[in-house]
Formats: sequence, C-alpha cells, structure tokens
Amino acid sequence: MEVHLSPEKEARIEQLASNTGRQPVQVVEEAVDRLLEEDARFRAAARKGFASLDRGDFIDEVEMARRIERMLHS
Repeated sequence: MEVHLSPEKEARIEQLASNTGRQPVQVVEEAVDRLLEEDARFRAAARKGFASLDRGDFIDEVEMARRIERMLHS
C-alpha cells in the first residue's frame, strides 16, 4: 500500500519520529494501529448499544438529561 501525505504532514511525522527516536515508518504504523484499534472498539460498542436497543434496554431522553446534569454537577 502506498499513502501520499502533504509535505506538512510528512514534516510533522518526521519531526515526531526524530523527537522520539523512531523511524517515520514506525510512527505511521503505530498511528494506523491506534486508528484500527479505536475503530474496532467503537464498532464493538455500537453493536453492544444496538443489541441493548433491540432488547428494549434503554433509558428515555428525560432520564439521560438528568444523568448528564448530575455528572456535570458532581
């Protein structure tokens, strides 16, 4: 696979690599790994949420607003 980045992004990656003692390709591979892991976590959470909805296991909008309000004030 080949990816084309803007010169600005390449410079930022090279700077990060230099600052952390890694090769630019390591920085990019680690970033892609994090992206893929986060995407997998998000999709798993979404599937779990949809399964809850399918079971009828959810709270209404008023209760959600109350919970958010409590969180913001605690």
